Formats: sequence, C-alpha cells, structure tokens
Amino acid sequence: MRSILARLGTASLAAALVSCLPSSAQQAPSAAARQSAATHAQQTSDSFRWIDFHSQQDQNIVIWVTRSLAVENWTTIREIGVVFDAALVVTTDRANPQATPGNGPFSVWSVSLTTHLVTPLITGVNLRWFDRLRFSGDTPEEWPVLYDNCRDCAPNTYFTAFYYDVRSHAWNARWIRGGQGVPVWNANPPSSVQWTQVYAVMSAGEGHVALYTWNHFDHGKQRDAEDFIYRYDLDPFSDLESTVAVTGKQQEPIELQMCRGENAVQGLERGQDSPLCQQLLKQHGTRIPVTTPPANNRGRSASGGRR
Repeated sequence: MRSILARLGTASLAAALVSCLPSSAQQAPSAAARQSAATHAQQTSDSFRWIDFHSQQDQNIVIWVTRSLAVENWTTIREIGVVFDAALVVTTDRANPQATPGNGPFSVWSVSLTTHLVTPLITGVNLRWFDRLRFSGDTPEEWPVLYDNCRDCAPNTYFTAFYYDVRSHAWNARWIRGGQGVPVWNANPPSSVQWTQVYAVMSAGEGHVALYTWNHFDHGKQRDAEDFIYRYDLDPFSDLESTVAVTGKQQEPIELQMCRGENAVQGLERGQDSPLCQQLLKQHGTRIPVTTPPANNRGRSASGGRR
C-alpha cells in the first residue's frame, strides 16, 4: 500500500492513512463527512477514463478505492478506471520486499463508488491490455486482455474482456468459467496426441468482433483427427454472452479465415504459422503469416491498450 500513498498529494496523505486503518482505530466520521465522501466518490461521468494518481481532483476516488480494498491482499494499486458509479481496479501483490516489480500476481476488481462493495474478477500474471473492442453491434466497447496462469513455467493463456454492467452497477469479465477466462493457449499438450492450437479475435461484421478458437487433435493411425472450433461473442438480440460450436460446412471457411489472419486484431491471434495452417494456406495459395510471439515477450501491464 506504500506505493499508492506515495502518489497522493500532501493534503490527502493524512486522510489516506486514516482511511486504511482498522475501523476500531479510526475516529467515527460525522454524518456530514460520510455524506460528503459518498457524494464525491460518485462524481464520475458516463465516459470511461483512467484515474490520474497525481491529479488532486482524483484523490477522493483513490482514497475511496484504497479504503474499499483495505482488507484484500495487495501491495500496489496499478490502475483505476471509472465510469458511472464503479471502478475497474488492477492491483499487484509483491511476494517480498526484494521481489522484482511486476513479477508478482495481479488481481482485477470491481469497486463500487457508492457502497464500498468489492468484487474480484480475475487473478493471474502477465496481464496484457489491448484497445477497446465491441462484441455486439449495439453494445459499448469493452477492454480485452490476455493473461497467464503462471510466470516461471510453461503458462496457459486466457482471454477475457471487462465491461460495465448497467443492471448490477458493477464491472464484470466475459466468459468466466472456473475463475478463468477463455483458454486460448495450452503450453502443456499431452504427449499421446499431436495438438495444434489457433486463435484469433476477428471482425464479425457490423462493426463488432468475435473470438475464435480452433483445437485440432491428430491421433495418427489410431483414429480420425478431431477439430473443435468455438466462437465467443454476444447474442445480437439479448446481448448475453454466446459460445457457439462451429460445425459442418461452416468449419472450413472459418479455419481459412483464422489461418489467414487478415481480419484479426493485432496481438490477439496466434497459431497462424503452425504446420496445420501452413498446409491449409498452401492448398489455397495464400501467403503464410507469422504470429509467434518473441521468446522475450512478457506482455504489458500498462492500461489503455497500445500507449
């Protein structure tokens, strides 16, 4: 928590220190003070923005979020994004005082700016942000991210997108199952089968995108190869999350589009240089793209996409 307090101005340092103490150690604020703090915390707009930790006008939100997260496990607040009455907050947890900054796990939270309610969204390492995208033609843009489940290992990679839910007045994350987003890359394939993975966030028409994943299992002479292709976007009528298996005659056009990567969002595609894609593109006389990340790619934790 020390790094957050270091960002605060002198005028609000004392208030921040008091707000982070256990309730038994604080002097009970007056009703007028409580009402004032709540009013200030709600003074956000319908346009998303990232909080400026050095701006005096944002200190009430920084203090509000810090107090809301006081009982959670974290050492640094990395980012606070606000819209309406909720904050999207990224924290990191340093294992020890000598640990390398940025190597610890991150957590993303939704923090209410009216009730102090805190909701954990995801936890992982190596968080990478991308420019906002729309997953349905009539919905607001959302923040897509990739992240891993471990750092000093062969990590699995997951995809999700953060969005403000008007009905619950809170931030949420898309396609969460078992606490994780969509699994787009597994670095530990079984030795008994040749497993090829391809994924891409691609244009789906009418100004929105969809995530496609393709898992190809080659069993050799034991049995026929298997292909599992899924599309992740939002239902155009209900705006609810949609996960659809791509089958039959739809498979080959989607496979070809994924391997070409022509309409893919930069950075949100992988596997296009696999032997499976190379063979498919060769059959169709298409240039083979190269999308394998460099060996030293560690992603970014800076918010706001490509800054």
